[in-house]
Amino acid sequence: MCVWVWLQGRSDQLALHHHVHQGEPEAPPPVTTVTRRFNQDMTVPEGRVIPKGNICLVSIYGTHHNPELWPNPEVYDPSRFDPDNSANRPSLAFIPFSAGPRNCIGQNFAMAEMRVVVALTIRRFRVTPGKAEVRRLNQLILRAEGGLWLQLEPIGAP
Repeated sequence: MCVWVWLQGRSDQLALHHHVHQGEPEAPPPVTTVTRRFNQDMTVPEGRVIPKGNICLVSIYGTHHNPELWPNPEVYDPSRFDPDNSANRPSLAFIPFSAGPRNCIGQNFAMAEMRVVVALTIRRFRVTPGKAEVRRLNQLILRAEGGLWLQLEPIGAP
C-alpha cells in the first residue's frame, strides 16, 4: 500500500512526495513488459551472443522485483530513492515508463499530473484504503480486479 505524505507550507515536501510516489518498485508498473529488437550482436554475461535482429522481451515487473537490485522488493520504502541509497544502483533498475529513445513520451506529463492530483486530494481529504482485498489482474496492463477503492473523508468534516 502507498502512503502519501504532505506537509502544507513546506518547501521540501515536493522532494519527499517525489520519493514517495517514485519509491514503489513493489507496486506493479502499468505495463509489465516491453520489447526491443537488437540492432547489433549482443554478448550477454554468460558469453552467449544474441544475433542482431532478434527481439528481446524486457520484464519491467521482473526488474522492479529483482532482490539483487531492490532489497525486500515487496516492502514499500520511499527512502530507496534517497541519493545515498540509490548511488550504487544501476540507472535502469527502475523503468516504469521504459527507457531510451522509445520510452513513454508522456512520462513527464503523467508524473506532473499525478503530483497535482495527489496534492489536491490529500489537502482536502483523509485517504484510507477501502475494505475490499485488492486482487491483481495479470494482463498486459496490470490493474486491480474490480478497481482500487479508497475511502475519502473531507478534512475538517464533523
